[in-house]
Amino acid sequence: MSNWKPYIQDFKSYLQLERSMAENTVLNYLRDIDKLELFNESENQSKKLENYTEDDLSNFLQWIGEIGLSANSQNRILSGIKAFFKFLVLENYMDHNPAELIESAKVGRKFPDTLADYEVEKMINAVDRSSPEGERNRAIIEVLYGCGLRVSELISLRLSDCAFDDGFLRIVGKGNKQRLVPVGKHATKQIKLYINEVRVHQDIKPGHEDILFLNRRGKGLTRMMIFYIVRDLAKAAGIKKKISPHTLRHSFATELVQRGADLRAVQEMLGHESITTTEIYTHLDQSDLQDAIFNFHPRA
Repeated sequence: MSNWKPYIQDFKSYLQLERSMAENTVLNYLRDIDKLELFNESENQSKKLENYTEDDLSNFLQWIGEIGLSANSQNRILSGIKAFFKFLVLENYMDHNPAELIESAKVGRKFPDTLADYEVEKMINAVDRSSPEGERNRAIIEVLYGCGLRVSELISLRLSDCAFDDGFLRIVGKGNKQRLVPVGKHATKQIKLYINEVRVHQDIKPGHEDILFLNRRGKGLTRMMIFYIVRDLAKAAGIKKKISPHTLRHSFATELVQRGADLRAVQEMLGHESITTTEIYTHLDQSDLQDAIFNFHPRA
């Protein structure tokens, strides 16, 4: 079973004909399997399905967590993967179900890891500027950290969305909702440097002319490419934390809130539907709590 395609096609027919699922639901299941295939190609050198183990799927869940997917998103993907392996066993394509005992990710309000400003600076300084991709990667880090964008928003950012004279980027977020996000001088300078010294010399593929960040073949970047850029720069900078592009978004919001920014303004910049989501950034670390007790409580 080195080729997954026939089994995925059979699974699709099963969902459509036997389960009578709606087309959108079927597509969501197939996207879940696409993610597992991508993981398989990048981590396991095309491991055969019949050799998949519980450990492999646990590593897959860790992998999708590292690229910034929430616990809810991880659990939805896991549901699709479980249905796929259950089908494979049902049709005797496999004699065991490695997904059977995999537990769902815990859903809670655990505060995400963040980077201090000096750590982000170390990542920027770790960029190899001798290659054309270096200026692009510096711009990517500046935008992720300086504007708090989601990865999906970053890779879909267009030249026509950049209103540098007004100091804003037009962002198309979840649900196709648009918002204006202020862009600072550091990000503006680096984006312009990338556009004028690197992007202008690229052979851009049709349909990608307005996409801001391009790969060396003149096409838009993928989510995974952004993940690898951030991971590799963190490693080169000697940062031991386990971070993803989403870490820079969390760091952006944390810096603003801790420095006294209005929570509603932060909500607007992040594109959060509810203020409750933004309130996670009002946390206090343990040293702040201890200082409050020691300095102000009469019996401390």
